[in-house]
Amino acid sequence: MRKLTEGNKMFISVMVVFAVYALIFVLFEDIDRLFLEPIEEITPWHILAFSLVVMGGLALLLHRYARHMDERISREQAEKENRMRRELTQNIAHELKTPVSSILGYVDTILENPNIDPETRHQFVVRTKAQAERLTSLLQDISTLNRMDYAQDQLVREPVDITQIVKDIVQETRLAASEKQMTVHNRLPDGITAVGNYSLLYSIFRNLVDNAINYAGRGADIEILAMEKDDCWDFVFQDNGPGIPAEHLSRIFERFYRIDKGRSRLLGGTGLGLSIVKNAVQLHGGTISVHNVDGGGLCFEFSISKE
Repeated sequence: MRKLTEGNKMFISVMVVFAVYALIFVLFEDIDRLFLEPIEEITPWHILAFSLVVMGGLALLLHRYARHMDERISREQAEKENRMRRELTQNIAHELKTPVSSILGYVDTILENPNIDPETRHQFVVRTKAQAERLTSLLQDISTLNRMDYAQDQLVREPVDITQIVKDIVQETRLAASEKQMTVHNRLPDGITAVGNYSLLYSIFRNLVDNAINYAGRGADIEILAMEKDDCWDFVFQDNGPGIPAEHLSRIFERFYRIDKGRSRLLGGTGLGLSIVKNAVQLHGGTISVHNVDGGGLCFEFSISKE
């Protein structure tokens, strides 16, 4: 079924108002004719006919205006999408440049120095592997966003046990958290399920945990809570770290937005994690917000529809 444009919606709305007005006019005129004597002068039927002609002219003008409005909206939307694609392409090229340059540099050094000592060679190989892993993570994140942007109808939806997902993530990240003396407090009740895409639901919680481990600071505590509502689950994900400056809060879900660019790249972040979180939450019928906690820390509040 073809979706109505904004111009068509406006045109139909105004025409419905005109039609209702004409219908009321006719109905009341019929009632009047039952009780009043016919009069010789120009009757309201002549006025109605004139009104219909005027309405037809207005409808023609309104239709032309609606068409021009749709064209303008489409043009502005296309320009916006093109601008976003250009910015995304530039950002992707910039992000890919660093690991690719590093990999080529390390490999060239090894090839140009065949007599390099084994320990130095090993260090270069380890660094090359780290940059390759970062490149792989970046490509995976880009692929995830592309699926959410352009292939939503192809995403497999099925009953997903969110409680088990979070338990698995806590176990998978236990070593990274312990190295920074951090503790993840998983306070989710058993039996949290939702009909959705497993991979994207996993990405929501994995990205939030990874983000907290990377930026909440040594010794921080991470807490995950949930509350059930009739049609959704409300989640709270917070830490007691330093939080982030207030001027960055409104932008942290933007793609490739970084508060500290140098530190983010040093930690291996792609700059896409929180954007994936927001898009995945919205695809599951929810909303997400973030704020600093009084006394220190960052808190994400989001919902996920049960169906």
